[in-house]
Amino acid sequence: MKFIKRLFRREPSWISEEERLDIIAKSGKQVSRGVFFATVIIITSFLPVFLLTGQEGKLFHPLAFTKTFIMIVDALLVITLAPALISIFMKGKFRPDSAHPVTRTLERIYEPIIRVVLRWRKTTLAINIAALVIAIPLLKSLGTEFMPPLDEQSILFMPVTLPDISNTEAKRILQVQDRLIKSVPEVDKVLGKAGRASTATDNSPISMIETIIMLKPRDQWREGKDKEGIIRELDSLLQIPGVVNGWTQPIINRINMLSTGIRTDVGVKVYGQRLDSIASVSERVRQALEGTPGVTDLYVEPVTGGKYLGINIRRNDLARYGLSADDVNQTVETALGGAPIGTTIEGRRRFSISLRLAQDYRNSLDQIRRIPLASPAFGEVPLSAVADVELESGPPMITSDNAMLRGAVLFNVRGRDLGSTVEDAMKQLRGQEGLLPQGYFLEWSGQYENLVRGQRTLLWIAPIVLVIIFASLYFAFRSVREAFLSLITVPFALIGGAYIIWIWGANLSVAVAVGFIALFGIAVETGIVMVIYLNDAMQQLVALKGNSSATITRDDLREYVIHGAAKRLRPKLMTVCVSLFGLVPVLWAGGVGTDVMKPIVLPMIGGVLTSSTHILLVTPLIFLMTKEYELRKYGKLEIHPSGH
Repeated sequence: MKFIKRLFRREPSWISEEERLDIIAKSGKQVSRGVFFATVIIITSFLPVFLLTGQEGKLFHPLAFTKTFIMIVDALLVITLAPALISIFMKGKFRPDSAHPVTRTLERIYEPIIRVVLRWRKTTLAINIAALVIAIPLLKSLGTEFMPPLDEQSILFMPVTLPDISNTEAKRILQVQDRLIKSVPEVDKVLGKAGRASTATDNSPISMIETIIMLKPRDQWREGKDKEGIIRELDSLLQIPGVVNGWTQPIINRINMLSTGIRTDVGVKVYGQRLDSIASVSERVRQALEGTPGVTDLYVEPVTGGKYLGINIRRNDLARYGLSADDVNQTVETALGGAPIGTTIEGRRRFSISLRLAQDYRNSLDQIRRIPLASPAFGEVPLSAVADVELESGPPMITSDNAMLRGAVLFNVRGRDLGSTVEDAMKQLRGQEGLLPQGYFLEWSGQYENLVRGQRTLLWIAPIVLVIIFASLYFAFRSVREAFLSLITVPFALIGGAYIIWIWGANLSVAVAVGFIALFGIAVETGIVMVIYLNDAMQQLVALKGNSSATITRDDLREYVIHGAAKRLRPKLMTVCVSLFGLVPVLWAGGVGTDVMKPIVLPMIGGVLTSSTHILLVTPLIFLMTKEYELRKYGKLEIHPSGH
């Protein structure tokens, strides 16, 4: 019974309820202002993502909106719900931070390091500046691309044949290609299509073949085989005379065609006034681009070479046989194109019934010339008696952009990044003399067009975002020096991002840029937490020794800076670890979509590591040097309230 009484007996409070709530309020004020402005800065850093347009905007706007709404709610909870929960659950006696074994271990490791850093100031700053200087050319040496290639788990084979190919020959080539593709062990299903689908939005000619290749799961592939190896094997199998192979993926192909009108990764659009001149210029461009590293599946979009059946009526012969042009046109239309003679009804569906000559009677010029015409004076006469029937050359399809005729030289990029490949291709074209006649010009399109648009958007908005971040830091600390001290972590965050991207072998893209944008907010947030605790240490120093150079020595400054950096080490490391624990699992994730997610995560992981190292080691050093300068020049310290 006594044991139960002792168990439920309440010990007298070691501090009063008013004192406890006052401590919680002061602690909340100390960190809530900085955390609130850090959240505002993270939201601000995502402004460039909202200004992205086109394909990249549709892809990353949901990410930006989701993160923004989460951070807005987080900022409100920091100053409202968090203090209330702390007041409810944090009761009783608490041990100091030094009693925690993890904190003691971290401080035991960190404190000697920060003392060495504060002693070897020039060496520390030189190492950081050297690492930053090395990162700049490292970033410039990286390849560029619009978006990381998303593995759609399928392949789209888009060969192009001669524009005058017949339906029978297109059908034969399609069947041969499908059999060859199915012979590869990694191929699961094959679906080929020639010509246009039953929709007005698909303007494909009969000479363009599309074959969707579905692959088996990766665990059923031959050892050592990857997707690029399968494409190379298929390409070597499908070397058919008169057919130019093209390899892409179904989804990205449709996106490219709808957004830029180009069905490959890159296209050089040739604008002019005459189709024959556009064709000759396109051929010269193709010859100039041959052999450029990274350029594959190079071919010219046909603008000439189409075949048309021409029936030219001889007016004099029409009068001799008593026929009119309408009689000839109506007969040809009925015999070749078909004339509706009725309608069939199947349930709620209605189908028109058309009548025309059988294929055996219209599959050659001789058969067409024998089509009978009903003459009032001479009975039946052949079509050749009143008209010349022959094949004529013409454009297989007329393409125009902005009311201007255009052709295109198309190619894909494999084994190299998109940006440097196009740069080399441009150099090749600039070195050609007499390439373009007067009145003709070129335009680069496809994924490169999207790459240039995304880069321009990010370049002009990035300085504006940095200014807004700096203004937010100023309002948080009410000091230009403190704002600059937190903002300086941004370039040092670039170091880790650049190094890890270079090690991973990724290219700079819009996805990588989004990762860097997210990294800037995280780096500034951690820097704000460090500056808050350093200012708190300065307040304790001033409260103990007064704010005067006569009472405060350099050793006092150093010890209190070490105290502010080391004694609050656990919350700073928690800020870093939360980010890392949420990001690192993406690196070994698999499946569709990870190709785009990894370039976003890579700069964030590397940047968090280097920026946190900079914040833990270099920020206290710069803070100490700043305070020593203030004490030496003004005879006192500039104290910024941290919330108390």
